[in-house]
Amino acid sequence: MGFRSRAAAVALLLPMQTLRAPSPEFRAMQPELFATPGALVNAAADIDGDGDLDLFVGFNGAPNRLYRNDGGTFKEIAATAGVADARATRAGAFGDFDGDGDADLLVGFAPGPEPVLRLYRNVAGRFEDHTLAAGLRVDSGAVRQPVWVDVDADGDLDLFVAMRDRANLLFRNDAGRFTEVAAALGLGDTRRSVGAVWADLDADGDLDLVVGNMDGDANGVFVNEGGRFTDRAGRLGLEWGGRAPREPSNGTVRPCVADVDADGRLDIITANYGTPGLFLARADGTWQDAGAAWGIAVDRRYDTCALADFDHDGRLDLYLNGTLTQGRNWPDFLYRNSGARFETAMTVALESVPSTHGALWADFTADGTADLALAGQGPHALLANLLPAATAHRSLRLRILDARGLATRAGAEVRVYAAGTRRLLATRLVDAGSGYDAQSDAPVHIGLTTAEPVDVEVTWPAAGERQVSRWSRVPVDGRRVTELRPPSGAGAQGR
Repeated sequence: MGFRSRAAAVALLLPMQTLRAPSPEFRAMQPELFATPGALVNAAADIDGDGDLDLFVGFNGAPNRLYRNDGGTFKEIAATAGVADARATRAGAFGDFDGDGDADLLVGFAPGPEPVLRLYRNVAGRFEDHTLAAGLRVDSGAVRQPVWVDVDADGDLDLFVAMRDRANLLFRNDAGRFTEVAAALGLGDTRRSVGAVWADLDADGDLDLVVGNMDGDANGVFVNEGGRFTDRAGRLGLEWGGRAPREPSNGTVRPCVADVDADGRLDIITANYGTPGLFLARADGTWQDAGAAWGIAVDRRYDTCALADFDHDGRLDLYLNGTLTQGRNWPDFLYRNSGARFETAMTVALESVPSTHGALWADFTADGTADLALAGQGPHALLANLLPAATAHRSLRLRILDARGLATRAGAEVRVYAAGTRRLLATRLVDAGSGYDAQSDAPVHIGLTTAEPVDVEVTWPAAGERQVSRWSRVPVDGRRVTELRPPSGAGAQGR
């Protein structure tokens, strides 16, 4: 299957307006509350439907925590909500698997005497164990990246789970009951997988899968060919992700997909044990290895890549967090995107948090900014992004829904244009596996260089057809969440 240009989606690209970037400033929120050490994963969702983002944090043996957000003030409610598992937790993913309009929670544990997956059904903000009823019992295995994603484009969320020590899993969702189908579809990879992310890399109307593998194993890029998957990583030059080939001490922990160079095409970033990678998508369907040119090719040990426009200059910035291994805590890096290079922008507040695993950008303060949640061997942290108010409000928070009003569009592409034109301002993705072994169910955050209304285009893969819906003159105000859903029965072209 050939990889095609996205020229139809990006008709005109003009130079981005340049604004003077403010110095980053972050403030720790409620540090006494976020003090427990040993966190590994974090994921965000609005669990109670009150319009703000709540936060799940999984720990390496301490009881897991769930922080309810009440207008920017957090309260820990895991025990009363039913998710305070005191088991070594390796993964967490929010997704509405039962189609009732709220975010359910999948938790993955380290191997032990009990099953390693637990599915919690959200019932009015409380969580009930639904694992056995859904057919999701998995008794053994080292769980890593879970992703809720509609692989077969039937309107409900299926579940992919990357495994560190056994074949990867894919559970097809049929009316809330799950059937394991990975081997039948070509996804039962037995390499030592950790990270995974889904996106329509070849713009052909279905979702493809990038898998990061460890211990010297090559990465996988599984191209969706009519519902079956073939690993094309070697042919595409993406099998090593910028790290040393076949080096047992190297591996890819986290692959991320994002439009780094603002050309409308989807690039690939890898957080590695070894040199991290940046592969820029070309118009001819190939990728350019650009890690060195963009200034991130520093050989260290990294766990997570997390991207967001933290300064609202229209470009995606990058957070790479270092891991803790062999007694050493490798440093984190915040990189500001200058347009052709990543430049270091670490702050004292960020350096004070010894994060090693979870890194998540989301607007927890509802002021229009991308705030940063971190997890690691020290106290976990939630850091408010302190942009000036006028700059903070110059953003969009878009909730991408299907025609029924359900959040089933993981992997959908969101493009923003200057109103009445095809001048591209931003490209973003609905979360389809962006965190460290975690997935959030959150609005798409888009920083902008202007407060003028914009046109928005949402493209989602649907069984070999790239369906598109468009909205004109959407108001720009990051203090509100704008829900976007196509009209019922919309086909390839929505409104």
